[in-house]
Amino acid sequence: MTGTATEPHERASLTALLHRYEDAGEPLTWEAVPRGLLNRGWRVTTTKGRYFLKQYVAPDTAEPALIARQHRATRGLARLGLPAAAPLPDTDGRTVTLLGGHGYALFPWIDGTHREGTELTAGQSRRLGTLLGRVHTGLARVQPPPAAGPRPSADPDATHADIARLLALVRAHRPHDDFDGLAEHRLLERGDLLRRHAHRRPPDPAPNARVQGWVHGDFHPLNLLYRGDEPAAIVDWDRLGVQPRAEEAVRAAAIFFVHPADGRLDLRKVRAYARAYRLASGAGEPEVAAAVHRVWWERLNDFWMLHWRYERHDRRSDPLFPAASALAVWWTGEYEAVLDAFAG
Repeated sequence: MTGTATEPHERASLTALLHRYEDAGEPLTWEAVPRGLLNRGWRVTTTKGRYFLKQYVAPDTAEPALIARQHRATRGLARLGLPAAAPLPDTDGRTVTLLGGHGYALFPWIDGTHREGTELTAGQSRRLGTLLGRVHTGLARVQPPPAAGPRPSADPDATHADIARLLALVRAHRPHDDFDGLAEHRLLERGDLLRRHAHRRPPDPAPNARVQGWVHGDFHPLNLLYRGDEPAAIVDWDRLGVQPRAEEAVRAAAIFFVHPADGRLDLRKVRAYARAYRLASGAGEPEVAAAVHRVWWERLNDFWMLHWRYERHDRRSDPLFPAASALAVWWTGEYEAVLDAFAG
């Protein structure tokens, strides 16, 4: 057996795990899959085929009961004909295996590529919106009725305190580099925007069974594989949960259709995507408009990438920060045009 994915003792343990799957065959190669912020994974080539072996690492998503819930949902969606990557059962019919304190699952390997929304045509953008709408309506069929209540909107007073803490960390960072300079600029800029727009804080939404629903929770280009022009698989369902459904649609568009150079959204593609999503999901214009406002406010108050860098000393999200931080500013200046693209 060859490959650089694991140490020999780990490969031995994972080989024993693979033997729990009757038709998986004997492993020939292991290859680490480098992408992913929450978990580990390997492409395993065996005498019977190719597979993706996933190790669940992130504490807030690695509980066996949560993993099993994800697996039930994806298998249900697959039965409805949606391209949800569903796990394989072992010889005992289980899809989650515990080994060394971690949960593991085995999936068929799916060939495909990731595509940024800026690469998609208007027609492909429409199909993306339709796909997410079908995922939301499909989840409503295969999951129990949602029980989680709506989340309060971000408190700007708490955000100002967060900005002050982060500014202290940024200014003390050594060696002080270009990223630190951009982070300081964006934190000061964001504080000013929040002071000028504090009166626009969204009200806490009233519970509404039609608005709240099960969502993928992390729908973005790295979690969607394309084969040719069509989506082949939606992967990484770790954040499956209950949220306002239209907010997931807006968050996804803000990742798919952002221009990395300047943080602006491709509003022509957003419009095509959003209209298709509304049609497939049944979401009305007022629901989507409220989602646009709440996600805009969320973006103004969110600094998770800076928390990763300066508090967790984890720089994996650094490449995402320039476009994401520019988007919040651009969106504020183009608020009406963005709202019209989503809900007009």
